Amino acid sequence: MGLLDGKVAIITGAGGGIGRAEALLFAREGARVVVNDVGGARDGVGSDDAPARKVVEEIRAAGGEAVASFDSVASPEGAVRIVGAAVEAFGRVDVLVNNAGILRDKTLLKTDVALWDAVVDVHLKGTFLCTQAAARQMVSQGGGGRIVNTTSVSGMLGNFGQSNYAAAKAGIYGLTRTAAIELQKQRITVNAIAPIAKTRMTEDLPMFQSAGDTMTPEHVAPAALFLGSDLCADRTGHVLAVAGSQMYAYKVVQTHGKFKDEGAVWTAQEIAENWDAIIKV
Repeated sequence: MGLLDGKVAIITGAGGGIGRAEALLFAREGARVVVNDVGGARDGVGSDDAPARKVVEEIRAAGGEAVASFDSVASPEGAVRIVGAAVEAFGRVDVLVNNAGILRDKTLLKTDVALWDAVVDVHLKGTFLCTQAAARQMVSQGGGGRIVNTTSVSGMLGNFGQSNYAAAKAGIYGLTRTAAIELQKQRITVNAIAPIAKTRMTEDLPMFQSAGDTMTPEHVAPAALFLGSDLCADRTGHVLAVAGSQMYAYKVVQTHGKFKDEGAVWTAQEIAENWDAIIKV
């Protein structure tokens, strides 16, 4: 018996890398899967049906059920069609994994509006649009469901040369937290993963040159499976990070801070003098 028997899952960006690993694992655990991918290059240029179709073929060859979707997550119409593909093929939506993404790295001073918009549209806007479309479908079914977003270490901590990507991924964190609050009454959990893995998107980074098979998409997929299954229970609003065999969580913490007399106004000089106490966790 699989963890997702009887469930219908949509996974965006599932034509390769982490999305493919998630789609294959979800199918092995009994889910009927919508494999969504436009099949573009790493920077989002172009399209190709082949990657999504290949993953569907892999799932079917292993005895699972899957259909392909080639719509872009970055448009309202695309998001609606992605959800519609699940409903048309399998009658419902139980799990959404927002994984689709592109990279167009430049330092802040070299990033133009086109580079900014392209990355934010796919990552942040795409996550919003697909989450909204899937949640509406889940509510129309009577409520209940799982949404798994994909943020990143760049979004949590920042990273040189990725102002557009980091901003989008940080936005996904904020969206995850807010959606978790708003959809809780509908019994829809919303969580996120922050993966570090060697994929087409990251394979040229120095940290992966000697990584071998220690930080693969297959290390990440079980985290998405957990958050997309009933094992997650009512846990919502969390960010589960995966780096090879290490799993941990990201949290925004409030420091203890420092108080003045009630009603007193801090001066800039006092902030400087008390800086260490103010930021101490």
